Amino acid sequence: MVLVIIIILICLFLIFIMFKSYKENEFNMFGYNLGKYLLRPIFKLYYPYKVINKLKVPENGPVIFCCNHIHFMDQFLTVIESKRPIHYLAKNEYFLSKKTKWFFAGTGCIPVNRSIHDENAKDKAREVLDKGLCLGIFPEGTRNKTKKILLPFKFGAVSLAKEKNAYIIPIGITGHYKFRTKDLRVNYGEAYKIESDDLEKENKKLEDKVLSLIKEAKK
Repeated sequence: MVLVIIIILICLFLIFIMFKSYKENEFNMFGYNLGKYLLRPIFKLYYPYKVINKLKVPENGPVIFCCNHIHFMDQFLTVIESKRPIHYLAKNEYFLSKKTKWFFAGTGCIPVNRSIHDENAKDKAREVLDKGLCLGIFPEGTRNKTKKILLPFKFGAVSLAKEKNAYIIPIGITGHYKFRTKDLRVNYGEAYKIESDDLEKENKKLEDKVLSLIKEAKK
């Protein structure tokens, strides 16, 4: 009972911090870090996932986290493991509802209108990388609700990485988000940089890396 009360108080405090960010329309570093460190043990208790390889993030410079997308909670598997904050691209619908906007705005997510080629979102992503910060992208563009291991990757991640000379960290997730799950696994790959101007080749390379990490996690 005491634990439940503590969790409720933590959540209410985080809502207050994030709502302040929503009203001010800006990323709140304090709220981000507080939420990460307070909610991390709760998340890991509820979803006791297994880490295959330790996440190694370059200490400085722009980085793009690229992960397959099976659940809306996927981003937490990188956020709680990374010492550096990550600005994830998120669908615009989350920002159109007052019930969710406070959270996504407060944690520094970037809204993406998926019905168009959203140059505004791409410009904001460039700003993040220009500042030497971390960006999170799901290259599939949406959650994979099919029986395929991966959906075809879009070119946004490799294009931005090439343009801004950013590191890419491939990540593979497999399993199910269920209470006290036993099969949820996350496999972090090594950071690397784009080596050529052939974005089709580089996109296939990224896709192959994520696919390999998923298959390794399933063993």
